[in-house]
Amino acid sequence: MIKNTNDGGTSEPYLRLDLNYWNSHDLPEFSSGPHNASDLERHLAIMAAGYSGVQDGNPKICEEIGLKLTGQFRMNKVGELDEKVKEWTDGPYDCATIHVGWGMESDLEVDRLIDYVIETSTKSDFPIYVETHRATVTQDMQRTEAMIRRFPNIRFNGDFSHWYTGLEMVNGDIEDKWEFMAPVFERVRFIHGRIGTPGCIQMDIPKGIDQPYVAHFKEMWTRSFIGFLKNAQLGDYICFTPELLPSEYYYAQLMRNEAGEYVEAGDRWSQAIMYCELAKECWAEAQNRLKL
Repeated sequence: MIKNTNDGGTSEPYLRLDLNYWNSHDLPEFSSGPHNASDLERHLAIMAAGYSGVQDGNPKICEEIGLKLTGQFRMNKVGELDEKVKEWTDGPYDCATIHVGWGMESDLEVDRLIDYVIETSTKSDFPIYVETHRATVTQDMQRTEAMIRRFPNIRFNGDFSHWYTGLEMVNGDIEDKWEFMAPVFERVRFIHGRIGTPGCIQMDIPKGIDQPYVAHFKEMWTRSFIGFLKNAQLGDYICFTPELLPSEYYYAQLMRNEAGEYVEAGDRWSQAIMYCELAKECWAEAQNRLKL
């Protein structure tokens, strides 16, 4: 599958920090991010916060202000990418992540879908990354690992909260899980930054307080960076993109305020910035491990 290279191959492989546009949607009043803002204002706030790009943003605005852009899509049938990939390649998009299927497909149906994704990515010379996600063909580790054996050229967007919570990864030996996931880590080229617990897919992470689940996500991100760096060439990059979704999608948790109103329990804007700091730590750790 096509790789991420957008600088002419002149730089060392690097970590690119983007933000999923929906991370800025419907932020609570106490958030440090933009409130009741226009599309332009939200894009400018994302850029001012130091992000290089935005996922699922406005192509025209991104071109006007110099913000890089990545795509996002759900594909359930062969053929559904044809028009979308034309939109991506005609526009200012660098790559895209996709949900594939509903998770009820037979192995034969999965093979047809994945073969189509890889063929489309190759023919269009455009990176398309299959997301590890609930209610898709990658909804569990075993099926995904088997898929890799049939399609070693597949590349992933690692949204590991779906596995960590949905598969209760802490049950059993976590080191065994890391080893089983090694073929996935080797193929991750995009990461949706979200941290969950064994019982909740998106948690507000307290700053400066160590939690076992945070360490687990940092380990998954670090191993993914190692997998990328082992095969990266000049100009290649991996996107780390926080995707902390609002309560309307049942991701952000709600709590009662003093007035008895339900509000989000945390600030998704500041959390995303904290996640990027964690990702930079993981990037440095990945580089150090490769030197040993």
